Amino acid sequence: MKNKKTFALILCAFAAAINIVLGTLVGQLKIPLIFLDTIGTIFAAVYFGPWYGAAVGAASNIITGMIFSPKDIPFFLVNVVVGLLVGYIAKKYGYGIITAVVTGLILSVVCPLIGSPIAVWLYGGVTGSGNDFLVFWLRKSGADIFTSAFIPRITGNIIDKVISSVLVWALIKKLPAEYRPKIDNNLPA
Repeated sequence: MKNKKTFALILCAFAAAINIVLGTLVGQLKIPLIFLDTIGTIFAAVYFGPWYGAAVGAASNIITGMIFSPKDIPFFLVNVVVGLLVGYIAKKYGYGIITAVVTGLILSVVCPLIGSPIAVWLYGGVTGSGNDFLVFWLRKSGADIFTSAFIPRITGNIIDKVISSVLVWALIKKLPAEYRPKIDNNLPA
C-alpha cells in the first residue's frame, strides 16, 4: 500500500509540473486560443480520480502563482473543477476517445464560465494571455466586458480542452496494461 501512495504522489507531482511547464511556456509565448495548463490535471483525474485531479489542479495554479505570476492563483478554481469533472466522468463512463472528446467539449464551456468572471472581476478581462488582443478588439467593437472576456476564452477552450483531453487519452492508451487506470474500459489495447 505504501508503494501505491508513493507512486500516486510522484505521478501527481509530475502531472502538476506538466501543467506548470506547459502553461508557463504557452503564456510566455503569448499563443492565442490555447493554454495547455490542464493536461496534468486531466491525467491525474483520469488515472487516480477526481480528488487527485482537483489537488493537482489547485497545486499547479498556486505554485505557478507563487513562482511566476500571482495572477494565476485565483484561476485555481477552474483547474479544481477540471479535476473534479474529468475524474467523475472517467469514473462513470471510462475514458475512451469519444469520452475524451465529449469531456473536452464540456470543459470548453465550463472553464470559461468560471474563468471569465474571475478575469473580469479581478483583472478587467485582461490577464496577459494571448487572448488579450481579442478581448481588446471585442471591447472596441462595443461588446460588454463579460462578453469580451468570455468569447476568446470559450473559443480557445474548445481547441485547448479537446486537444488536452485527447492527448491524455492517447497517453493512457499507450501505457502498458498493468499501468493503465482501472477505469480504462473504453481503451482498446
